[in-house]
Amino acid sequence: MEHVKALAIKSVLTLIVLYLVLGIGYGASFGGVLLLTLVLGAISYLSGDLFILPKTNNLPATIADLGLTFLVVWAAASWFMSIDGSALLAALISAVIIAIAEYGFHIYLASHVLPKNNRVRSYAH
Repeated sequence: MEHVKALAIKSVLTLIVLYLVLGIGYGASFGGVLLLTLVLGAISYLSGDLFILPKTNNLPATIADLGLTFLVVWAAASWFMSIDGSALLAALISAVIIAIAEYGFHIYLASHVLPKNNRVRSYAH
């Protein structure tokens, strides 16, 4: 049940950031932003939050999330979404803001969701 709660938190954070940047800032449709949120959330939760984070610490996992977010948003904004402006800049802005939010989200994961022996737990307090 904790993973469902964590995914919900991550989804809301990601949706807010992507809607503010891509929807309001670059004119993307809400449906496109919602679909991108679901795809990005699933990929990054499995790779960054459940695989990289427990094996390393917060910084490598956050950097991985930054890179993944940049690539996924750039690809979506370039090929699938209709935005007003530079897909590269939209992806960069989205990735930086999401990475900042992910840093805090990783602390939550370490203290509430991941096993007690994870390497990040020591940074959470």
